[in-house]
Amino acid sequence: MPTNRTFTMIKPDAVADGFSGPIIQQIEAAGFKIIAIKKVHLSKEEAGKFYAIHAERPFYQSLCDYMSSGAIIPMVLEKDNAVEDFRKLIGSTNPEQAAEGTIRKQFARSLESNAIHGSDSDENAAIEAAFFFSEKELA
Repeated sequence: MPTNRTFTMIKPDAVADGFSGPIIQQIEAAGFKIIAIKKVHLSKEEAGKFYAIHAERPFYQSLCDYMSSGAIIPMVLEKDNAVEDFRKLIGSTNPEQAAEGTIRKQFARSLESNAIHGSDSDENAAIEAAFFFSEKELA
């Protein structure tokens, strides 16, 4: 059964480019309620733990380097059908293939620097949210 929460984070490129505000505005305009939000800078070790599922993939090290290269903004969002609706809002991982109006089409630099992360399942949303937020922080 789908839950009504998902996890996202604005990635270092979008934060550095000053797109955090417009991205957050677009998320809220799409009907998502922000349950938890913070600005953090991951160490390479923390990025490695977050992306441990990809440890055997060839892009793992560059992903960890990228995600620890600057501040990120993790968030927990709430809305009916949150995971699926949010994936539609952010668009394809490759911004060149993303639909017009999606966050990645508007703000991503490239496939690797794609502005924003969105959980791909209810289970992963819960795991990813717990990495950044305690139960107490989920207001």
